[in-house]
Amino acid sequence: METALYGPGGFFLRPEGPAGHFRTSVHASPLFAGAVARLLAEVAAELGTDDVAVVDMGAGRGELLSGVLSAVPAGLRVRAYAVERAAPPEGLDPRVVWVAEPPAGVRGLLFANEWLDNVPVDVAERDGSGTDRYVEVAPDGTERLGAPVAGADAAWLARWWPLREPGERAEIGRSRDEAWARAAGTLAAGLAVAVDYAHTAGARPPFGTLTGFRAGREVPPVPDGTCDITAHVALDACAAASGGAGGAEAGGAGAGGAEAGGTGAGAAGGAEAVGGTSADAPSPGRSGLLPYGTRLVTQREALRRLGVSGGRPPIETARTDPAGYVRALARAGQAAELTARGGLGDFTWLLQRVPGEGYCPA
Repeated sequence: METALYGPGGFFLRPEGPAGHFRTSVHASPLFAGAVARLLAEVAAELGTDDVAVVDMGAGRGELLSGVLSAVPAGLRVRAYAVERAAPPEGLDPRVVWVAEPPAGVRGLLFANEWLDNVPVDVAERDGSGTDRYVEVAPDGTERLGAPVAGADAAWLARWWPLREPGERAEIGRSRDEAWARAAGTLAAGLAVAVDYAHTAGARPPFGTLTGFRAGREVPPVPDGTCDITAHVALDACAAASGGAGGAEAGGAGAGGAEAGGTGAGAAGGAEAVGGTSADAPSPGRSGLLPYGTRLVTQREALRRLGVSGGRPPIETARTDPAGYVRALARAGQAAELTARGGLGDFTWLLQRVPGEGYCPA
């Protein structure tokens, strides 16, 4: 998976970039970047500064950061870092610093939109004797069962995704836990956010989620560099790895996938918060989204708190301001896509506060 995605000729190093194959929230509407910009402003306010950093993990071609920089409020100085293994695109906003690893010691917002699902994982399958074995995959996609899962991988399965019946599969998320802990650990203070299609303990898919996408279609996950290879994320395990609330055992933080025009069913409908409830009313001028510790919420809930909803504009506006009504109607349609049940709205946001000197929670 590592070679197929990031090796010579790998999928994410191809010139067309991810946007040439699937549609994410960033590509669906500029409303998404606007919401991230508002969240960044809230983090800056809590840090008590007008000079703040935003770090985009798995930045693609820099689309999210370009949108955020266009939407930040006047007077807020933003240092923008794009963390990406591909080369920077032509015409990149000169304010964006392109790096291979997240900078250490920054204060602000670290945002990972659909990054963790592409961190390579091993796949395990329970065989007929009840032994969990690694699934080995040839370059043409042919599979066979390999050695028994052992050591730290076996411990991860036992804690986070125990297999019970022959034929059941799991994606071993230890590499993602470690990647998230390293990324979140680079913040000196602020907020770390991971957004992905996810599942939590008690609602793991019995046969795993590994799949591929190419040119807008779901395809077999053949590791030949011609398609994206992705799997849903055990975000509760990621939360625990970076010190979050004992694993953020959310009772209903389900997430679906909506890559390539398809949709995925998540673990559950609503989203129980960790370190607070997702029903907390936001204070005036604030989203109320920032957690006191660790929180899992659906994208639908997160974006609603940041001012993005699919509500239609009042019909009276069509008579008093026809052009404005059409613009508002278009924004409502984009918001509806970002928050749709069974689609992008079912993604999960993992929010983890990183306290530091001078950080004053509201």
